[in-house]
Amino acid sequence: MSKFTLYPAIDLKDGKCVRLIKGEMSEATIFNDSPANQAEQFADMGFDYLHLVDLNGAFAGEPVNASAVEEILKTVKMPVQLGGGIRDIETIENWLSMGISRVILGTVAVKNPELVIEACKKFPNQVVVGLDARNGFIATEGWAEQSELHMFDMAARFEDVGVAAIIYTDIARDGILTGVNIDQTRALAEKTSIPVIASGGLASIDDVTTLLKDENKLISGAISGRALYDKRLDPEEAINIITQANLTR
Repeated sequence: MSKFTLYPAIDLKDGKCVRLIKGEMSEATIFNDSPANQAEQFADMGFDYLHLVDLNGAFAGEPVNASAVEEILKTVKMPVQLGGGIRDIETIENWLSMGISRVILGTVAVKNPELVIEACKKFPNQVVVGLDARNGFIATEGWAEQSELHMFDMAARFEDVGVAAIIYTDIARDGILTGVNIDQTRALAEKTSIPVIASGGLASIDDVTTLLKDENKLISGAISGRALYDKRLDPEEAINIITQANLTR
């Protein structure tokens, strides 16, 4: 069983560190003018893996906040996974060559699954698929478009191609601190052999302790954004609980 990882999130919009509510760009709150400074703060807190999203890139279909990402990579040594606007092999190769540890493919995984398969062959263990869903059905293009593809079917497409992880985001819960959709995340983890990371709505230490329960042991990690920025989640407490739980996983 893989160890559980808590990923602090930095969402990039116009070069700044922000959080959105349910993916709405108009509902952005700026938490730090310097994403690199925010990354450094997370490193100092003791986190060991960073989650980045280029929000502008997700809408534009190509990287937009590259300079902010580069500054983060210069500032912290921990591995970084990045999503948003990554739609072709060249962009994947470019990010990985710059020092990104894993790329997250969302929209392109729906619209061009062959690219995911090709990327997994070319870059083993460095490709993550992002499943962003409303009521179980996948949304794309920065969540602006709704598909008729169910997340279970989407996960099944990539069962044996070498995807490093799936990040499942319940869009309805993202940024509003109502708690992770643990039932759906667990159901997805039970349907696939790919490690599943929970995203969207993590609100407090209670979510962390619930995710670490035996019945949820197939869930390999979670992403936390607003709860950390609002100081609703104490990073030291969370890391200590996860460290202890990982000793028995």
